[in-house]
Amino acid sequence: MKDAIFLSAGVPDPRRGPEYAATADTVAITAAVSALVHVVLGRRPLVLGGQPAITPMILVVADAIGVDYGAWVRLYQSRFFEEEFPEDNARFANVVLTDATPHDREASLRHMRERMFREAEFSAAVFIGGMGGILDEYELFRELQPNAAIIPISSTGGATLDVAKRVDGLASDLAADRDYVSLLHRSLGISVRERRFARPTDQPEEVSERFWRPGDKG
Repeated sequence: MKDAIFLSAGVPDPRRGPEYAATADTVAITAAVSALVHVVLGRRPLVLGGQPAITPMILVVADAIGVDYGAWVRLYQSRFFEEEFPEDNARFANVVLTDATPHDREASLRHMRERMFREAEFSAAVFIGGMGGILDEYELFRELQPNAAIIPISSTGGATLDVAKRVDGLASDLAADRDYVSLLHRSLGISVRERRFARPTDQPEEVSERFWRPGDKG
């Protein structure tokens, strides 16, 4: 898988991460995730760790724009959390289950994330809201995918604010611009003229061949 986009996102829980919930903007988190999915799906593969609050949003947008969710989105989940898996898992062939370390949540998550970051070639990682796990994903992603762009949308708050502090030379619009669709088109380098394709196998290899041209239908 080439040119994949990694999404690290979450809605902070005030009980488990009050310091992150205090700065999080849940409306902005929802809007930014929806915008990312709108910009990316049908154009680039999207990879993420399964998140109960985030995954349903992606499925809804995929249905609305008419692309194959199971072909464009790859979810990673650790067997450590098997009892908490959503029912949607059984509907799609895009879930990668990783082995658990018995009685060790952090080791299980580390193994899942290592597989996630080693099994694709990423062009960028986008960080939205979230709690401490976002920082763990940022550090490991930066180590294993050093050539990929880091895009923390800091206007969403949460742990993404801390990610932004660790990245040098960030564009100021990541904190100020709440037109998330436009922001992500710019930050990810995905033209608004680029067509969507139902499945990655339908997409031309050359980006220039994916653009809308006069006379194209749809």
